[in-house]
Amino acid sequence: MTLRPSGSPDEVRGTVKAWQAEGLTVGFVPTMGALHEGHLSLIRASVGECDRTVLSIYVNPTQFGRGEDLKRYPRRLEQDCRAAEQNGVDLVFCPTNEVMYPAGSTTYVSQDSLIDVLEGASRPGHFRGVLTVVCKLLSIVPADRAYFGQKDFQQTVVVGRMVKDLSLPVSVRVVPTVRDADGLALSSRNDHLDQQERHQASCLHRALTKALQLYRDGERNPLTVRAAMQGIIEAASLVRTDYIEIVDCETLEPVKEITDRAVVVLAVRIGQTRLIDNMPLVGTDPKTDEVDDT
Repeated sequence: MTLRPSGSPDEVRGTVKAWQAEGLTVGFVPTMGALHEGHLSLIRASVGECDRTVLSIYVNPTQFGRGEDLKRYPRRLEQDCRAAEQNGVDLVFCPTNEVMYPAGSTTYVSQDSLIDVLEGASRPGHFRGVLTVVCKLLSIVPADRAYFGQKDFQQTVVVGRMVKDLSLPVSVRVVPTVRDADGLALSSRNDHLDQQERHQASCLHRALTKALQLYRDGERNPLTVRAAMQGIIEAASLVRTDYIEIVDCETLEPVKEITDRAVVVLAVRIGQTRLIDNMPLVGTDPKTDEVDDT
């Protein structure tokens, strides 16, 4: 039987606290739905580490800017609940806008740094919406661990900083990016690509892999690495670069020399679709993003 989603914060919070009172650990996977293998990897990580797993499905309007794809964002609740149940989720929280942002709401969560660069520069207000909804969700679902995907690298940094700064009692887990056969990071927005756009989108991973190769070959100049990546992306006629940066993994500041703290981040537009991706330059396998401890 498919999981019945709950839209009641009190019901969800009470269930989580009852589990914890029994000594059970609770994992939480916040999503906007349209679940794909990337989301399922987060669920499986939670199920593997925790006694109970909660999934939220909520397309958060405050993290979308004017002209972005809020209305186009795919919504398939019944299919998502079925996939959640099949992968071990115990409870689905599916609130309405009225629940998450009651009439008269005037409180939002922001930061003095980290949110105005990269995605924040391209999408003003985006991370204020992200931080606000994640903070609300962590209040409603007071889990022991919360799971986020490496694909949204800046989001993991921003959320991790919020959790630390606000002393929120949750451990943030970051799960490696899941990729398609040609290396493209899985994303709900990939569904918006036509066949030719989808073919050219593979240039993102080729560019990231080139950066990793150059670093492993001894290149430490970020300008050289960025130029090589840009050349790969420019060869794809339908792809327009939003940004390519090599940044510190905690401060998100551009690095002057590539070290073991560097992460390559990029964003492009393909037709009407905007895609992001990233790759740490040390200790990763370019096909899986998994840490190589050998």
